[in-house]
Amino acid sequence: MVNTAVKYDIEVIRDEARQLVKKGLINPNQPIYALCKYIPGREWVCVEVELERNEFLLRDHIIDLLGSEEWSED
Repeated sequence: MVNTAVKYDIEVIRDEARQLVKKGLINPNQPIYALCKYIPGREWVCVEVELERNEFLLRDHIIDLLGSEEWSED
């Protein structure tokens, strides 16, 4: 049987967060936990595991996840 689940590595999570910020759906100063509204529940467990593996906490800010990207001041 082939595993059809989406693989969430840290770069996929960062890309998802980046797209949500660009669309204005989330703010870079929100906690990473805010992403759970946009990722299906059955896949969120995989996201949490990957975040932990990369030493991120759900209370960390999304901007911390996105790293050194330049953000314009609002």
